[in-house]
Amino acid sequence: MGASSSLCQTDCGAVAHVSKYPKVIVLKGREKRALAGHPWIYANEVQMDANAKALEHGTLVKLQLEGGESLGLATFNPHSLICARRLRTDDMGEAWLREKIEAALALRTAFYDQPYYRLIHAEADGLPGLVVDRYGDVLSVQANTAGMDKLLPQVLPVLQAVTGTKAVALTRHGAAVALEGLTDQNEWAVGKVDGPITIIENEARYRVDVTGGQKTGWFYDQRENRNFIAALCSGKTVFDGFCYAGGFGLLAAVRGAASVTLVDASVAALELARLGAQANTVESRCSFVKGDVLLELEATKLRGEKFDVVIVDPPAFIKSKKDVAAGLKGYRKLARLAAAVVVPGGWLALGSCSHHAESAAWAAENARGISEAGRQGRIVYSHGAGPDHPVHPHLPESAYLKFQVLKLD
Repeated sequence: MGASSSLCQTDCGAVAHVSKYPKVIVLKGREKRALAGHPWIYANEVQMDANAKALEHGTLVKLQLEGGESLGLATFNPHSLICARRLRTDDMGEAWLREKIEAALALRTAFYDQPYYRLIHAEADGLPGLVVDRYGDVLSVQANTAGMDKLLPQVLPVLQAVTGTKAVALTRHGAAVALEGLTDQNEWAVGKVDGPITIIENEARYRVDVTGGQKTGWFYDQRENRNFIAALCSGKTVFDGFCYAGGFGLLAAVRGAASVTLVDASVAALELARLGAQANTVESRCSFVKGDVLLELEATKLRGEKFDVVIVDPPAFIKSKKDVAAGLKGYRKLARLAAAVVVPGGWLALGSCSHHAESAAWAAENARGISEAGRQGRIVYSHGAGPDHPVHPHLPESAYLKFQVLKLD
């Protein structure tokens, strides 16, 4: 089904008892974070002897203190700085998987009454390296670590049994997965869906290409932020930059925006947005512009055109720590260009999904960019991702999403 072969199993198909797994020793004096509940173990915290170094990427191991006390199972990669990702169990069997997935499902159904959400959010749901988005009867699954990739043959049947979904796509992109010895992946593991599917978010319908779109096909993390800004768009002119499949702009149109200009560099993304506009019967109030958003904002200013609401939610400007300085300047420039085309008394919405951009630094660059545009404003809304993207309490750095709405003078 496209996943890696399973781990050592008993004749009955169940994962073998924990004592069958190789042991990795956490060094004395380096165990405090693990004992406090941190889900990651770093390479300098374990006894990286010849046996540990020889383990294959993603091997399931038993973590143990030097005194013999067990820290449970973990997926292990001796070539990664984060060498072990804890599962917090001594028996990684079907019952444990079902318990984790059922708990994740219960959390989402507490907030959402329709089956469109992020179902599994990696460490925060106790399944490190696993990301699952649900699109009704379809699941988009990302295994972003070698350990979770090896566990997919056990994980996928339980996911299907718990959710009752009919099709499962395996999707994986990005340079980070190469560090785990993995490659990009886009294929159907179970069933198949031809062409885009329809999802419902807030009250809008969107068209999603699960295997051909970006990331897992959709960005559920902005759901609550889309809802907030769309409430301000009735009767307004709206600019949606980096629109992808129309997440912000189409909901604004559904909420009664007078006109919406959707801009993206991708023809495929704009076609999804156009299909979504048709599905919501708002196409007559939407225009679709292929181009670089920064250049389009500059051209808009030169034309003397302004919008009541300007939304810019770019892809990550900062891919690694070495890019922080340049990326923050990019956010400042974007804020400056966007603020320049907002009408007096209008609304500016700014987003960032760069986890390397710290919230305070990003907000400071936004403020500086707005000032450089000769504008002043007040922040009326500041938010991250929705509750289907929970944050592990020991991994606050995983709260990557930042979103601000400002009322400009």
